[in-house]
Amino acid sequence: MAQLTASFAAAVFMLCAAAAAHAQGIYAATPIPAAGVKLSHAGDSKAYRTDAARHLYDAYSHRIYRGKLPPLIHAVVVVETEVDAEGRVVDVNFVRVPTHAPEVVAAVRKMLRDASPLPVPQQLGGSVKYTDIWLVDKSGRFQLDTLTEGQLMGHEQR
Repeated sequence: MAQLTASFAAAVFMLCAAAAAHAQGIYAATPIPAAGVKLSHAGDSKAYRTDAARHLYDAYSHRIYRGKLPPLIHAVVVVETEVDAEGRVVDVNFVRVPTHAPEVVAAVRKMLRDASPLPVPQQLGGSVKYTDIWLVDKSGRFQLDTLTEGQLMGHEQR
């Protein structure tokens, strides 16, 4: 009986480890390299946020959730990102994180850093901090609040 219990525990552990690896896999993403340095002509952080969002959508076009998001979103992450005069991401500060999905937080941080450099904030005196909201589906695809296509209501069908 003890051997059967140990075998069952080992099987459960391996199943959990496989599920965790799968979850990490759906959030893993490699950005599509940008063609040259992008310049932002934004005059304030809100306008820069749009330029940064477009850059991220270009870099992760294969990860963008197309259409309206489902009524229940897997994770909402509020992120403040600091970009230096060269467009490099120098700091990522999480204002709101989903405690049930820490893998999403790690993926957002990695995607922001890997998509660096972002557009150069040439009109903003050297650097800029902006805040955006990442809306992440359970599939691992996302939209940014800046460019979102909206969200389905409970009674709407996709």
